[in-house]
Amino acid sequence: MSCKVFVRPEAERDLASSYAFYQECRRGLGDDFLSSVEESFERISKNPFLYPDVHRGIRRALLRRFPCGVFYLVIDGRISVLAVLHAARDPDEWQARR
Repeated sequence: MSCKVFVRPEAERDLASSYAFYQECRRGLGDDFLSSVEESFERISKNPFLYPDVHRGIRRALLRRFPCGVFYLVIDGRISVLAVLHAARDPDEWQARR
């Protein structure tokens, strides 16, 4: 059984910002980034507890091709994506989104 994934507005802004950055680096790279994120969402949906709890119930799934993590909570069988950020970003940024 798959859980439904909800992307919060802050995470949507993360995605838009990263997409623009990767598109600027190389045309089409932003699309590859979004595909990688979608693959990650599918994996999370199928097995939300596979990924480690990194801070008070917030879990992190790393993207396979890009140095980014998907930070999410599992609440009542639903997945709430808090952030999609570069791995080197300050943890306070995603922890404050709880």
